[in-house]
Amino acid sequence: MANGVIPRGDEGRWGTAVGHALTLLLVGLVTLAGQVLFARGELADIGLLYLVPVMYAGTRHGLVTGIVAGLVSTLAYNFFFIPPIHTLAIAEPSHIVTLLVLLGVAVTGSQLAARVREQAALAQSRADRDAALAGFARVLMGLNTRAALWPVLAQEIARQFEVRTVVVAAHEGAEAQPVAATPPVERLDLIDRAAAQWCLDHGQAAGPGAAALTTSEWLFLPVRGGGRAQAVLGVARGDAGEPLAGAQRALLESLLDQTGLALARIAAEEEMIALGKVQERDRLRAALLQSLGHDLRTPLTTVLGALRAIRPADAAQGEQIDLARGEAERLERFIANLLDMVRIEAGAIEQAREPVDLREAVTAACEDMARALADARVEMAVADDLPLVQVDPRLLHHCLINLLDNAAKHGGGGPIMVRAQESAEGLALSVLDRGPGLPAGEEARVFGVFTRLEGSDRRGGTGLGLAIVQGFAGAMGLQVRAGNRTDGPGADFTLVFPHDLLRRVEG
Repeated sequence: MANGVIPRGDEGRWGTAVGHALTLLLVGLVTLAGQVLFARGELADIGLLYLVPVMYAGTRHGLVTGIVAGLVSTLAYNFFFIPPIHTLAIAEPSHIVTLLVLLGVAVTGSQLAARVREQAALAQSRADRDAALAGFARVLMGLNTRAALWPVLAQEIARQFEVRTVVVAAHEGAEAQPVAATPPVERLDLIDRAAAQWCLDHGQAAGPGAAALTTSEWLFLPVRGGGRAQAVLGVARGDAGEPLAGAQRALLESLLDQTGLALARIAAEEEMIALGKVQERDRLRAALLQSLGHDLRTPLTTVLGALRAIRPADAAQGEQIDLARGEAERLERFIANLLDMVRIEAGAIEQAREPVDLREAVTAACEDMARALADARVEMAVADDLPLVQVDPRLLHHCLINLLDNAAKHGGGGPIMVRAQESAEGLALSVLDRGPGLPAGEEARVFGVFTRLEGSDRRGGTGLGLAIVQGFAGAMGLQVRAGNRTDGPGADFTLVFPHDLLRRVEG
């Protein structure tokens, strides 16, 4: 069994002829030895001598050769040693028993030997199969990419089964193309490409010996990884014969299962590498944001203090100072957002929950955003008799500031509505503007970090404000959602306070 290939048949015609010749030669030698004994008058054990060629033929060369040995041995024994000698006549009935015993020994010995040989061949084939699988698994363990896996697969299968091989794969929905072959194959013909594509799409064998597309020269088998066919292996013979015998097909499928395990391992390693890169990127980004926030905050606080302390000499200077102070305050809010984002991503948000009046919270946020809301009219529809909400007032204040700032930037200069009302979910606090609104299907993505939606009114700014709103709201147990107004153009951003966070004031 060379190169781990399962044998395809028995010894063949040449082996049978050699077995017959050796058996006849051995029968002749036994006959000569019997003649010597016969000449000396020792006749009792001559018939037992013929058990030697019969047992040899039956155990070494199989049933047919054993029966031939038995027949030839009985004829020789009868002709040379049973009276009347030199004839095939049998005078004594007891001699018939001897002849039948020789034939019985030939048949029985042949069957027992054939069974032993079959068991030995099966054990050897299993050992070769296990060795092939173990060796292939060792080779696969050293591979870390698909690009390195495919040539090794093609070469190993070609060596193991003495066939031509080709590995076909498709990338990102493109047509399947050869990615490795032994010997090299640049392109498959139309029928073979169709068979490979069908095998890849359906995850089933195609080609000679399969149920589909049997006109193809290649037998294609799927290479599965992650629950789907990621490539196909094609095997063919140079003489255009049947690519694989039954036992070979089973071994090949086992080798492909090993390849599938390697593919799963490679995919897991790629995911780990990608995850590591994402984690490293997030760590560097958090470090950068924290560094920017802390390094800029101290000098900016000094600048703001100086601007607030300056007394303008005239109206023109007053306008310039107000403009500078407004931009400095906007920069301060941006830095505060950076630091807040770092805290959210680090999971370091500290809360001090207490009952908060929503009307007072909205009023305080509008006062702090007075300069940014100077060109926008804020309409507040928050009733005095609404229940209090059990939240962190500082985090809620940040949420409201960022929602108002978002509405001022993208509301198109129209009025901003702040509305609170009870609903089946609890208490909903909405900030509504009159801008163009949000693109359909992008309502959730607008809360992503540094997200600015093209084709909408959310293109300016840094994209941090709404991400901070979502982070702080989630930390307090609130829901936040985005959508478009139903009563006209504009966006609708809503904070939902669930029932367990509401505290009614006893009157």
